[in-house]
Amino acid sequence: MMPNTRAEPVEPGTESPLDAAISQRDRGTLAMVEQAIARGDTRLAYQPVMRSDGKGIAFFEGLIRVLDETGRVIPARDFMGAVEDTDIGRQIDCSALKIGLEALKANPTLRLSINMSARSVGYPRWMQTLRGYLRDYPTVVERLILEITESSVMMMPEIVAIFMEDLQDKGITFALDDFGAGYTAFRYFKTFYFDILKIDGQFSRNVASDPDNQVLTEALISLARHFDMLVVSESVENAADAAWLARAGAECLQGYYYGAPSMRLPELGGSVMAKSA
Repeated sequence: MMPNTRAEPVEPGTESPLDAAISQRDRGTLAMVEQAIARGDTRLAYQPVMRSDGKGIAFFEGLIRVLDETGRVIPARDFMGAVEDTDIGRQIDCSALKIGLEALKANPTLRLSINMSARSVGYPRWMQTLRGYLRDYPTVVERLILEITESSVMMMPEIVAIFMEDLQDKGITFALDDFGAGYTAFRYFKTFYFDILKIDGQFSRNVASDPDNQVLTEALISLARHFDMLVVSESVENAADAAWLARAGAECLQGYYYGAPSMRLPELGGSVMAKSA
């Protein structure tokens, strides 16, 4: 007889103290975010993505924030882990998209990237918001960049590929975010036609003095160039790393060296983003 290897369900109150604490924390986070959405207390913080040739801002990334009941700003890193696989995560994506599209409508020279999950493709309200702007404000949506993480793309590659093909024909730009952060499936570069490759920040940090990061970053930039993608290096934190990345061929740089995310959108000049940037 084969032994019974099925995991037995954990009875309420019998989980470890650590598991119980994590579960309670996550429930509290879910409740906080859900209440913030209900109050309309979601915002975007804007971080500039700079051209590495020194010619100014290429575009901004809009990073979702929520306000708790005291008005304190809560960054995404403090709640996305608890909500990203839930319906609340999709509602957060809806809020980010709506706020971002409204900002693009109000600022004709703005180019803005917004984070999304592959799960949002099948979420009716998210798609209704995007389709509504495509119908009513097509020139506004042409300045939208949708960022999808590598891990999210791999979750449902066929659906994302069809979604991207449809919307790229309508002028929307797509960025592959956090590239290199996890398991990398290079075969998908033949399936997806991303316009922008955002190299994960672990490769940018200390790249000027770290030979391993230099080799890896050069390889990723070469890969992006082969597939005609504009390269953004994330988490750039000092002048030496910025200079090295520019010499290596990264067209755009993003990080605290250039500016922290701000709840206030700076005054815009003629900022544009193009593959030739």
